[in-house]
Amino acid sequence: MHRSAPASHDLLEIAVEVARQAAATAHRMRIDGVSTVATKSTVTDVVTAADRAVERQVVDALRQARPTDAVLGEEYGPGGGGPAGPGGVRWIVDPIDGTVNYLYGLPYCAVSLAAEVDGEVVAGVVRNVMTGEEWTATAGGGAHRAGTRLRCSTETDLGQALVATGFGYDPARRAHQARVVAELIPHVRDIRRMGAASLDLCLAAEGRLDAYYEKGLAAWDLAAGGLIAAEAGLRVAGLRGRPAGPDLVVAAPPALFEPLHAHLADLDADGGP
Repeated sequence: MHRSAPASHDLLEIAVEVARQAAATAHRMRIDGVSTVATKSTVTDVVTAADRAVERQVVDALRQARPTDAVLGEEYGPGGGGPAGPGGVRWIVDPIDGTVNYLYGLPYCAVSLAAEVDGEVVAGVVRNVMTGEEWTATAGGGAHRAGTRLRCSTETDLGQALVATGFGYDPARRAHQARVVAELIPHVRDIRRMGAASLDLCLAAEGRLDAYYEKGLAAWDLAAGGLIAAEAGLRVAGLRGRPAGPDLVVAAPPALFEPLHAHLADLDADGGP
């Protein structure tokens, strides 16, 4: 039976409340002291007790608010409700994006939560765990921070663009990504690598960065931040006509997208391990 999709603003209201509570838990656990409980893809790709506790809290809160929805989380995978059928909602959560920053006490980590309907992200929130900064968006409703509608950078010269990126945890992938950066950096103002994709996308959404690209993003890295970036006017896509995804995400204002895309395609930024 086809279900009518809920309004995106209603989903955003739930997302914001859940994300704020989750960020408060993460912040409190960081003050109390954080411990590494496991590694994921490599020994440098860590999971903390807070990652797992926060994700469980988010799933439980969503189950209380909307018990039939599906949930996809970074640490535990699918959980909290059945698969989202036509008109159904799937929530996508990264409990702490920027876990290494969180582990080291660096103020660049976030709770990211998005709602997806029929494969399209329709609402999302990213909240910085340490600073409390919060970015939101709904599909077609714009992106906002602190009540202000966001607009991306108006820079038109790639040579004057501040571009953010990130690196994977596998040493071979890092080496390939480092080669891409080394070849790209003469063509831009500078490169920033700060360690949390969702926050990079949000800063690009409000023009505090001019553009962003990264290989290897999962759904939970991209869902909320990607919507926020797109609603602020950034073009968010992959290379060579592909959609944004694990192969590559490029987020740039329309005037910068094509020249940045051209360099990244020439440098095989979506290739390698």
